[in-house]
Amino acid sequence: MKRLAIATVFTFTTFTVASASSPYTGEERQDIKALSVTQVDEYLAGKGMGYAKAAELNHYPGPKHVLELASELKLTAEQRKQIETISTEMESNAKQLGKKIVDQERQLDRAFVSGDIVDESLRQRLNELARLQAELRYTHLRAHLTTRMALTTEQIKQYDALRGYGADTANVGEHHHRH
Repeated sequence: MKRLAIATVFTFTTFTVASASSPYTGEERQDIKALSVTQVDEYLAGKGMGYAKAAELNHYPGPKHVLELASELKLTAEQRKQIETISTEMESNAKQLGKKIVDQERQLDRAFVSGDIVDESLRQRLNELARLQAELRYTHLRAHLTTRMALTTEQIKQYDALRGYGADTANVGEHHHRH
């Protein structure tokens, strides 16, 4: 009986250890370990990736979404032109920064692979990545800020409603327009 109990515990322990896996399983084969394929694609395409959520959810519309909703928002020709310019500039800057971020992540990964990483170079690499991330976020948030200035209070309220953002429009009118 004692041998059966020991064998059962051993088998259970072995099975538990063998079946416990990391949430990172499979990611060791990725080109850049810290980024998924989807993240790499989004960085390179200049996607928003949630960087402007603070603006979007506080009545600062995104230029791409405004253009998608142009007819519902009844954009004037001048507004459309302004917002197209904002969107084009944002996308161009975001793609450039996204490429730099992907390149920096790739270099960081390779430094770990080669074993050529030390504390000082690690700090420098991370500081540069943080700077690029901040610049990318600024790019997206600035686009929302300038888009809001091109719209009327009513267009912003309509945008929020079309995007499904509740009825909290108390602060929508508290901004200055440049139309």
